[in-house]
Amino acid sequence: MKHEPLDGRVALVTGASRGLGAACAEWLAARGAHVVAVARTTGGLEELDDRIQAAGGNATLAPMDITTGDAMAHLCRSIHDRWGKADIWVHTAIHATALTPAGHIREKDLDANIATNIRATARLIAMVEPLIAPSDIATAVFFDDDGEAMYGGAYAMSKAAQRALVSRWQAETAKHGPRVALLRPQPMPTAVRARFYPGESREGLADPAAEADRLLAPLFTG
Repeated sequence: MKHEPLDGRVALVTGASRGLGAACAEWLAARGAHVVAVARTTGGLEELDDRIQAAGGNATLAPMDITTGDAMAHLCRSIHDRWGKADIWVHTAIHATALTPAGHIREKDLDANIATNIRATARLIAMVEPLIAPSDIATAVFFDDDGEAMYGGAYAMSKAAQRALVSRWQAETAKHGPRVALLRPQPMPTAVRARFYPGESREGLADPAAEADRLLAPLFTG
């Protein structure tokens, strides 16, 4: 029987229903990990589960909003009760509001970016760190971008704050773990990019599956 490099491992993927998150979930499952897939879109999660099962993998679906602290705390507790720990956390959940000049950003759009990209990320770090810390391969993976789209100030601001937090966590845990990776994907044909670059040709943009392999392989199979 062939043994995959992540056999028996548990991987939590937040933002797993589409785009890079779904591609990462499929990549991890294909290498033996049991994927706990989190997203708000139930239909997207079910389609992801179909693809994972068709490829011989396993997943647990958790349709929930990462901004709901009680729900995420319950999920982390459930992972601990079932497996004792998780090994990997891949965080791709992101919020991007409509393009708006800096002087016209609506407070509700600002709050939505802060709730997902900053507050939920900080809360999840606090919840997931003790969950993955017991693992001998404890790894948290985040993804960064320039956020340089014109009129995307609210998103760029929240991503800058997220980047600062993740970078500090990365520095703080460099000696004793968990390993924290902040990776930079190539531009991909995602829903977020379509919002920031409406009408852009998708030809030449990177395939999310190829990016998942390029970015995750050095961490887990190198």
